[in-house]
Amino acid sequence: MPESKSKFLIPAVGTAIVVAGGIAAYMYFKGGPSGDMSSALGAAKIVPDEAIAATYISTDPKVWAKLQQFGTPEAQKIVGQGLENLNKSLSTDNSISYEKDLKPWVGGVMIAMLPANPTKPAAQNAPQASQEPNILMVVGIKDKLSALNFANKLKAQKDVKVQETDYKGEKIIETTGKSEPSYTAVLNNTHIVIAPSKQAVEHAIDTYKGEPSFASKEGANSMLTSGVNVDNTLAQIYVPNYGNMVQQLIAANPRSTPIPPETLKQLKQMKSMVAAVGIDNAGVRMKAVAKLDPQLVTYQYQNSSAKVVSQFPGDTIALLSGNGISSWWSGLVAQSKDAPELKLTVEQARSQLKLVNIDLDKEIFGWMDGEFGFAAIPSNQGVLAQVGFGGALVFHTSDRKTAESTLDKLDNLVKAQSVNVAKRNIGGKEVTEWLIPQQGALLAHGWLDNDSVFVTIGGPIAETLADRKGQSLDGSDSFKTVTNSLQRPNGGYFYLDMDKTVPLLNRLATAQQQPMTPETSAIMNSIRGLGITATSPDKTTTQVDMLLALKPKTGN
Repeated sequence: MPESKSKFLIPAVGTAIVVAGGIAAYMYFKGGPSGDMSSALGAAKIVPDEAIAATYISTDPKVWAKLQQFGTPEAQKIVGQGLENLNKSLSTDNSISYEKDLKPWVGGVMIAMLPANPTKPAAQNAPQASQEPNILMVVGIKDKLSALNFANKLKAQKDVKVQETDYKGEKIIETTGKSEPSYTAVLNNTHIVIAPSKQAVEHAIDTYKGEPSFASKEGANSMLTSGVNVDNTLAQIYVPNYGNMVQQLIAANPRSTPIPPETLKQLKQMKSMVAAVGIDNAGVRMKAVAKLDPQLVTYQYQNSSAKVVSQFPGDTIALLSGNGISSWWSGLVAQSKDAPELKLTVEQARSQLKLVNIDLDKEIFGWMDGEFGFAAIPSNQGVLAQVGFGGALVFHTSDRKTAESTLDKLDNLVKAQSVNVAKRNIGGKEVTEWLIPQQGALLAHGWLDNDSVFVTIGGPIAETLADRKGQSLDGSDSFKTVTNSLQRPNGGYFYLDMDKTVPLLNRLATAQQQPMTPETSAIMNSIRGLGITATSPDKTTTQVDMLLALKPKTGN
């Protein structure tokens, strides 16, 4: 996509809406959309039905004001600089301000993605034409007088050219400012449609005149009316046909390879998706609901009791937990029957383990039938001194005998490579360690209880798990802040403690002589953590719940 096209979304509202001619009379008609989420359906009725996805962004100032309760002074300064840069991009002479000139009249904004338009090859012998994204914006007008003032101000700018054409009785305004032309039309006195291509605006006019709209698309209407429930919704995203969207995006990239039929079949497991982003007292929350094809789904999330979370220490940096790896593996194997590349990968993995007398299906994945947790835990000892953390895996199993047999085989394999394998007692538990001279244990494994086996990277992590003396993760303030408001029961957690992650990232960046910028550090330091859960209430639905927990506002 040319750079000028990629910059379309930000300045388009500012440079495109020069409504010449009869704009004055239009401005005094009846009131328009309020800018909140209730206006999404009205905007969708102007979007052509061939749109493959749409996002509706609220401009309700009360909703966006909720963000002001978060952030460090440094992060707030960066946001302010971003708004200043936006203002500079809105006009050719820096005379237009979003706060003064756009905010008073711009209602909600729907951004729709239409099928890409092929363009001519750059050279006669080019192998194939490139395709440019086809974006359409539908902007609600909530204050006609403010919009009139804005239009007059735009026309008074330097180096702005305006040209009008007629299409089916509607005026299409071509505006040329700093970048390539953009095209605008006023419809029904309440909405303005904007696009970088004239054809997209023409299609919007066709829709306004009675052609099928995105709102009438199968599945889209219910998405638009019911949506997803989050507090103070900033945006909703609607994808009525997920498989088709992926196909269109790949087709728009001339360098992409064709989608194999088996891959396309996997993509079509997800039929549609609707998501919402909102602000509440904890931070930025996102919820998504995907509708699945029950005939194609091979794996369904199993709810977890989250007992495994209590087996990790309170200072855990990151955690991924869930349930039923064996079921996941069975689903993957079932999928591989119709996917030659995946089937080959599975068979190669099986063959490699057979060489060392291990059955991948039974002796690796077969006994992993309970909860599991993968975690990063801080440590500066032994082999972990350089990186500052180690890894820990905990598996609940109903087949301890097979698990022990597999671990014994692995111990014997590394012994054959002259690695010292020794046992020691930690906190009353027998732990087996793979030792490196003068550095301690590289890997360790043992049992936390009769059903819970652990494997750790680094001996200090084994000590932390086997003889934990402090608070458990599920009791830590950080984990509770990030996850307590997520959906329960659920299939497991992804959890990240940002306060513990940032020092590690700084260490890594410094080691690579690429320190983080002050702006990046400021943003990351304003985040407390990230929590994600997923659940599958039935075979036709998957729900994802995410919270980006932010720190309360500090300083001035």
